[in-house]
Amino acid sequence: MNNAGPNGELHISPLDAADSAARDAAAHILLAAFADPERYSHARIVEQLQAAPPPFYRHFFICRQHDEVVGVGGIKAADWASDTHILYLSAVAEHARGQGIARALIATRIAWAMENFPHGRLLVSTARSRRFARLGFRLMGKREAGGRRLMLLEF
Repeated sequence: MNNAGPNGELHISPLDAADSAARDAAAHILLAAFADPERYSHARIVEQLQAAPPPFYRHFFICRQHDEVVGVGGIKAADWASDTHILYLSAVAEHARGQGIARALIATRIAWAMENFPHGRLLVSTARSRRFARLGFRLMGKREAGGRRLMLLEF
């Protein structure tokens, strides 16, 4: 994605495993956004940001603005269900919100899954169900857990 926004150009790309500065910046954004050290410790986030190969792949995308990492979003294979992919660990730096970065990271990961797999399903647990519904996701179940809903997109 290349968008000219009010504060400069935005660029989304895969997180390069060799780019420790980008990985550290992504970890910082995630730690600030999730603020739950028991579930999302620094060690766990840094470990999750490491790419993993198929079949149980793990892949991250980052958004840069003026060479600063301002957003991050992951996608991984569910190890408990065939052809199932999970959107997870997604966040935008507080000062960069409101520019469409989260939506662009979601769209990038959906496109990546559809380009790399002939069919499947994407799952996400989200507090922003309308955002995902606009992208074709549908609600699963009737319950909310901690203000979040499980949503599914089949492709």
